[in-house]
Amino acid sequence: MTTGVDAAIAASYVEFADREARGVSPAYERLARSVARDGRLHALLGTVPEAKRQPNLLFAVVRLLGGPVEDPAAFGEFAAAHWPEVAAQLRTRATQTNEAGRCAALLPVLAALPQPLALLEVGASAGLCLYPDRYAYRYGDHRVGSGEPVLDCALTGAAPPNRRPVVAWRAGLDLNPLDVTDPADVAWLDALVWPEHTYRRARLRAASAVAAADPPLLVRGDLVDDLPALAARAPAGATLVVFHTSVLYLVPAPRRAAFADLVRTLPGHWLANETPEVLGHDALPEPPDGTLHNVLTLDGTPLAWTRPHGQAVTWFA
Repeated sequence: MTTGVDAAIAASYVEFADREARGVSPAYERLARSVARDGRLHALLGTVPEAKRQPNLLFAVVRLLGGPVEDPAAFGEFAAAHWPEVAAQLRTRATQTNEAGRCAALLPVLAALPQPLALLEVGASAGLCLYPDRYAYRYGDHRVGSGEPVLDCALTGAAPPNRRPVVAWRAGLDLNPLDVTDPADVAWLDALVWPEHTYRRARLRAASAVAAADPPLLVRGDLVDDLPALAARAPAGATLVVFHTSVLYLVPAPRRAAFADLVRTLPGHWLANETPEVLGHDALPEPPDGTLHNVLTLDGTPLAWTRPHGQAVTWFA
């Protein structure tokens, strides 16, 4: 018998297939559609908290445990046979996709703010998005900076930036910060990269080398309770920028609202890159297509549509 939980799980996996995986990861699109039809997996997923049923988390956990993700039938058999281990990982893990490519979406804003910057990332994971000044960028045939990794981004509706920001201080806040010098943490970050995305895996390695050479200040803490104290550590004379990318959807709505109220009271700027429903914008133009897009906002003002891994930005402000 199909329950409301089954229907909700099925719908979430279909939505993931349609809006996130289609045209981006054929393997995960097939996998998501298979899970959407698999009542056995619905029943198993129903035993973990709702926030722990998301496709990205399940697929990454199975990958971390050595399970197959290219063959939907083999995936289902592995997940069912190893469910105690899978469930244990689901309960303790979070989708800390530390995608350095998102810096390409943030760069047009960061480069335009008064320099130097004091960057404070909420939901920083291993802190790989705290180095927009160290990466190189390619917007079509326009190159910014040098070195590795090189972050490619299709930018429309605005001119690409001509410089990288100057960063005087960088810090991250996370409930479970990761360490790029810890092989177990790096294995989890690797498991979160989608199967076909070898370029993202190479980018992860290159960005991890940048972070390991000059580790950021990463603080274990809550985005409301511990943010003011960390922000107060930013050096005088630097423009504080509190930012986050694809983080707030994981935060319960009341806590999310409390964070939004708090961050507006801090000096400096608030840069957000989240799905449109997360911060509840009143009026937005239509996104470029039906795939999943985030909204880039500065101090609550929407500026652009962005793709989840920073691969495209459509400026509308």
